[in-house]
Amino acid sequence: MSIEFNDVKQEEERIVTTTLSREDEGEVSLRPKKLCDYHGQVKAKENLSVFIEAAQKRCEPLDHVLLYGPPGLGKTTLAGIIANEMNVNVRITSGPAIEKPGDLAALLTNLAPNDILFIDEIHRLNKSVEEILYPAMEDYALDIIIGKGPAARSIRLDLPKFTLVGATTRAGQLTTPLRDRFGVILRLELYTPDELNTIVKRSAEILGIDIDEDGAYEIARRSRGTPRIANRILRRVRDFAEVRSNGTVSSSVADMALNSLEIDKLGLDATDRRMLHHIITTFGGGPVGLDTLAATIGEEAITLEDVVEPFLLQNGFLNRTPRGRCATQKAYEHLGLPYGGGQGGQMEF
Repeated sequence: MSIEFNDVKQEEERIVTTTLSREDEGEVSLRPKKLCDYHGQVKAKENLSVFIEAAQKRCEPLDHVLLYGPPGLGKTTLAGIIANEMNVNVRITSGPAIEKPGDLAALLTNLAPNDILFIDEIHRLNKSVEEILYPAMEDYALDIIIGKGPAARSIRLDLPKFTLVGATTRAGQLTTPLRDRFGVILRLELYTPDELNTIVKRSAEILGIDIDEDGAYEIARRSRGTPRIANRILRRVRDFAEVRSNGTVSSSVADMALNSLEIDKLGLDATDRRMLHHIITTFGGGPVGLDTLAATIGEEAITLEDVVEPFLLQNGFLNRTPRGRCATQKAYEHLGLPYGGGQGGQMEF
């Protein structure tokens, strides 16, 4: 199993980023192997268990599966669980890694019957590669052109029946022909604090961390609904517990550690608060354009849009309007700033 790590310095410094970083190398060992050990995503898990059992009864491969939702919620983990439940092998790759049709052909022809091919970030597949994938998904065949010019001829290679599991954070960017070829489409939602609490306690047991109920819940409720962030915070809190306490992660130790990491009660970190603070104090609550805001706080616009904004939008701290970004009344209250009921607090539809 190969995992790509993000080399962007800005994201490595943010403990609450949802992308993989080098400190997450131990994450693989924390991933559940069976569906019964996978906590959260109740509806998706129930449906998936039915589809897996039905495929096993018919002795045929599972239909192609598309998993979509924010990063860090367990799409890769689910692909591994599907392979374990079906008792088959899984090959893992990503959309950007498949540069030409020959790369995809090599992957598909090396699959055994009923195997699983997992493609992460499938919305970033090259167009020519995607077109090769259509007959492979529908007819389990590869159409290959040999030669050039008048001597060129097309041959069809039969493939073993397989299951394609695609994962994407941007389902809207998938082309309609590709999306329609998936028989099972599952959306993964952000986790509740109670679900994350169970995950934190399970990870602590695997890592040998002494943690109590209140300590686990304190980490869970400040993890932005994302298991990857919860596991990363757990390791950091363990360090504080071992160095500045008796080694046990209690509520007070977790609170002390998270305050030192500048993660507040609602899961916002220093970058989140700095962005909101500048919108309110420098631009009167907004609206302000993304490029202007990025230049003001010293971050790249793409980083703000893809990494910082989603959580603020989902939790009602930020309002995205045609004229720019506006801070909401909730943002004023969270930062302890007086709210005047100006344009920044108005919702535009």
